Amino acid sequence: MNRAAAKKRIAELHDQIHRYDHLYHVEAKSEISDFEYDKLYAELKTLEGQFLDLITPDSPTQRGSGQPL
Repeated sequence: MNRAAAKKRIAELHDQIHRYDHLYHVEAKSEISDFEYDKLYAELKTLEGQFLDLITPDSPTQRGSGQPL
């Protein structure tokens, strides 16, 4: 995967994971299984490991998820 494709996929994964985190931690809902969530998270970690310059402070891999209820 080239850098441009990785940047686009990382942005997609950020959006998806942030959404699923909000649903789970704030609304107490889940639209995907833990296994599916873990696959998305692992894909993000792998891409960030290959393209270190694309890691951002707001990445799900760089902080805890959820908000206080």
